[in-house]
Amino acid sequence: MIHMKDVPKEERPYEKCLIKGADALSDSELLAVILRTGVRGSSCMSLAAQVLNLAGERYQGLLGLHHLTIKELMEIPGVGEVKAVQLKCIGELAKRMARLDALEGLSFQNPSSIAQYYMEQLRHEEQEVLLCMMLDSKNHLLGEKLMSKGTVNSTLLSPRELFLEALRFHAVNLILIHNHPSGDPSPSSADIGITRRIFRAGELLDIHLLDHIVIGNRRYISMREERLVEEFTG
Repeated sequence: MIHMKDVPKEERPYEKCLIKGADALSDSELLAVILRTGVRGSSCMSLAAQVLNLAGERYQGLLGLHHLTIKELMEIPGVGEVKAVQLKCIGELAKRMARLDALEGLSFQNPSSIAQYYMEQLRHEEQEVLLCMMLDSKNHLLGEKLMSKGTVNSTLLSPRELFLEALRFHAVNLILIHNHPSGDPSPSSADIGITRRIFRAGELLDIHLLDHIVIGNRRYISMREERLVEEFTG
């Protein structure tokens, strides 16, 4: 193992960042800057490499930070509670920065921009999450509500609870967004069925479901765009 004291000063992660900029650092070096110190027998670079390898083959590299718990991170010798919390906060910061970047191009008439806005928030979820965007008559956002968080394969949604929330927000239009943990955004027959039920119930209440967007891994499907629910085509 190479000790940091044996590495030329200009090649140590912190100093390298000062000289060459953060974009010159590898993933391990970036994490090493956050970790700052190692422990006896492991440098901060060694700890960073262990963090990157911990999530296994499914979530390689930095993506693993979204899926590792604080408890799992603390199983690495030398990563205590403080460092584990810092690492989890890095992942959360990355998601929020991506969402803010997507906010500039967000249009409620453009399913692609909505999918982009929610992509980093939802594509890392290991359970299905269903959100509802509440809009006024001019499609201005009144609020967002988490309607359900289900198992890995399904989510439970009560149309009654959905419309009670819509009435509380004084919403006129709704857009549903949910994720598929498998990474494949293709809607299931159950997804399509519940979308039809919500659309029909909403028309009776004069609360209109504009779209249901399913988020996968860097992919999405808009049921309106794909004409998967015939009611949307009317």
